[in-house]
Order: sequence, then C-alpha cells, then structure tokens
Amino acid sequence: MKIVIVGAGFTGVQLAKLLINEKNEVAIVDNDEHTIRHAQNILDCTVVCADGNNLETLEELGIAKSDALVCVTSSDEVNMITCSLVDAVYPDVLKIARVRNYAYYVNTAKAEKKHSGEFGGKHRPLYGINYMIHPDVEAADAIVQAVENGAVGNVITFDNSGLEIAKILVNKDSVFDGITLKEVRSKTDVRFLVSYVEQNGITSLPTGDTVINAGDTLGVLVDKDDINDVLELCGSVQKELKKVVLIGAGRIGNIIADKLIQKRTSAFARLFSGAKAKHTQEFVIIDSDDALAKAAAERFPDARVLCADASDENLLREEGLTSFDLAICATHNHELNMILAAYLESLGVGQSISLVKSHDFVEISEKHLGVDVAIPLRDSVVDSIMSHLRGKSVKEIHTVTTGELEIVECEITSSSKVTGKPLREIADPGSFLVLLDKKLGAQQYAIPSGDTQITAGDHVVLITKSENSKKILSYFAGKQ
Repeated sequence: MKIVIVGAGFTGVQLAKLLINEKNEVAIVDNDEHTIRHAQNILDCTVVCADGNNLETLEELGIAKSDALVCVTSSDEVNMITCSLVDAVYPDVLKIARVRNYAYYVNTAKAEKKHSGEFGGKHRPLYGINYMIHPDVEAADAIVQAVENGAVGNVITFDNSGLEIAKILVNKDSVFDGITLKEVRSKTDVRFLVSYVEQNGITSLPTGDTVINAGDTLGVLVDKDDINDVLELCGSVQKELKKVVLIGAGRIGNIIADKLIQKRTSAFARLFSGAKAKHTQEFVIIDSDDALAKAAAERFPDARVLCADASDENLLREEGLTSFDLAICATHNHELNMILAAYLESLGVGQSISLVKSHDFVEISEKHLGVDVAIPLRDSVVDSIMSHLRGKSVKEIHTVTTGELEIVECEITSSSKVTGKPLREIADPGSFLVLLDKKLGAQQYAIPSGDTQITAGDHVVLITKSENSKKILSYFAGKQ
C-alpha cells in the first residue's frame, strides 16, 4: 500500500513506523521544522516539511496513486479540510482523520446515522472522511470495557461473542506456578486458551512447553462467565465493584461517566449490582477545576461530584473514598493519573485504572507502580487507524502490551491459502495462533480445535508477531 500521512507528531510517527515495518510505501508531511527533523532521524521514508493541506504538495507526494490519506495534525480543522480537499479530486483514496473536538465527532456520527440510507449510494461521506477517529472516545471505551470486566487487567472483547482476552497476573499461590502450559489441562476443567505470555518484560506466543511462573502475565481467552475461575487459578479474584470514584471531569471523564451512568450500560448494571437506590452515593466524580466540577454536577445528577484535590488524604478519608472498590484516574495529566492511581491504592482503594500517554508507560504503571489497568491513549488511536488500513477483510486490530504482538480479526476470502484446510495443517508455532473462528452464518465465535476446518466466509481472530502481521494476514485473508 501507499499511504500519505499529514502530521508528524507522536501518532503520525508511530503509524509510519508500523506501516514501514510492513513494507508499505509511506510519505509523511508536516509544516513544523523541528518535528520534521525528528521524523527524518527515525523514519526510513519520504519526509517533507510543507503544508499538508496544500493539494499541490500532496500531489507531489503521490496522493493520486495512494491507497490512503491519514490526517493526524494537531488541528481538527486542518485534518478535516485536507480530507475534504482530497476527496473532491481523488474520491477513491481512503481518508482517515483524527479529531479532538467531541462536537465534530458526535454531530458527524448523528448525521451519518440519520442519513445512513443516503450515504450508502452515490453520496460521498461527510466532509469526505471515510473514518473519523476521536482519541478520547477510543480511550473512554477501553476504560469502560475494563470496568465492565472487573478491572482485572486490559480486556479485549469481540462482537457477538461471550469470549474475551483478559490480561491476568500469575501470583505466588497460583496452581499454575512452575508448570508448563500442556500441564495446565490437568488442573482445571474450565475451557480457556493462553494466547500470549509476558515474562521478564518480553511478550511472546506460547507453546505447550512454555513454563508459567509467578510474576508472569497471561493473555487468557476465556468465556466471561468463567473469568472468576481462571482468576482463582492464577491466585487472584474478581471483586465486585460497588463503589467507584472517577478522577477527572474533562472530556474523557465525561464520556466515561456518560457511558457508566446516563446510558445505563451493562457495565453500570454490573458495577452497582442493580442497587438503584444507592447510585448517588456509590459513584463519585472529583475534579479540582471549579467550572468542570459544576458542569459535571449538572450533567450527572446521579453522581456525587466534588471540587477538590484528589491527592488530599484528609478529604479522601472524610468522604470515605479510601474504602472504595475502584478508582479511575482520567485527567488530562497522564503522569498525574499514574501517581494518583498508585497513591489511592496505597490508602486502601481496592483497584485502579489509569489513563496513560502510550504503551511505554503501561509497564511502568502496572509493573512498578501497581496500577491494575493502564490504558494508553495514543496507542488506542494508532490501533484504530491501523484497523482501517489493513483492507476490507480486516475488521479490527489490537496491539498487545508494548506492541510486539497484534490480535487481528479478519474474514477468510476465497483467495485465502488456508481455505479448506484444518488448523493442524496450517499451524506454525511461534508465528501465529488462531484463537477464534466464526463459521459463515453462525452468530458467535468459538474456540477452534486442531480439526477445525477454515472455509471462505469464516471470521477468525488470530494473534501474531507485529512484524509478521501483514504477511500472516495475506495468508489468511487472501488478496484485498
């Protein structure tokens, strides 16, 4: 593929790195000289210092023959206008724009939903943007998903499936400590699959001979109803989250609160065990900004909102927050989130979720500060964009830990090299692992066996090394 990226900030550079590693032809443009010099030093691709919203500049970079345009500058308006400009001249180019203005995102989504019948025909997408990515929405969704699953670790869910991949720490009193994966079957009747293992900071695909030790982290594919059983086997337990404090009433905090309170999602029902009469006292929002706190109090009458410093121990004890089950730290200050999460747990809060800047801070938060779940804001955006760049057969991509592995959902086409073959014939230990398979016409995914035959129309979920992802996808999905 040939991709033009407008914006050479963190997201643009990370995206370019991934695409270059997959042997794509990449061109990146930014009008900031310092940013461009940095990009030139670390990227092996075309890097240009110019205005990315200039059609002549884009044409010089080869937009006419490009497969996709990705706009990730710091300006929503530049991103949207650039997509609109390119769409007017080159409508066949896939256009993706990152926007941070929540009103743009919401209003566009509403308009597309209202006129969904019209946009499926000859009408061009709104603003000429095929996919609009909002960082705060991506991060908030990940946090709510973690809450819904008891804040036991980062959780990846799949549509129309009761199965999920949970990131679980193996404790010293675990029955798994010191045994190989092939020995695990003798310890339980619960059906699950270990999709990846993180040992000593290195994440890898496991084999039957992989030895599990206390301190290791497992990516476990399991039915949601069986997660407690697996946690117990790992020496842990999923606690009921009845009392939750959310720190941060900014954009992300509001989206989280909206999803947990106003929409009455399944996460909310599970969070409070259906005790409607206790809602007001069991969900607390804290922000030190008076205007944000007042706005949150008006927007969320079912929550108790405090304008205060969340690091004030006296306040926390007076309000009874040190005995809460979960703290969600989602301020705009990512470093503060990490420290607050660890601090609140030290005071007695049961579990914590922290919004962090990127995957680089996930290990610091979880391994060294004791935060239960760290959600990387920037990487969630990159994952979302990459999902849209992998072709129509690829439904979604999830980066695992620090990016060594990727979990990919894709559709098997008639040109796939695996069509008509059982899994044991195509297995390649250490290269990829097929986690789930959904047959054509079936409603749900199922964990496959070695005898499962892959056929055209199937949807599969597989995990592979990031550096081999494009090759493996081509092998499974066929020609795009």
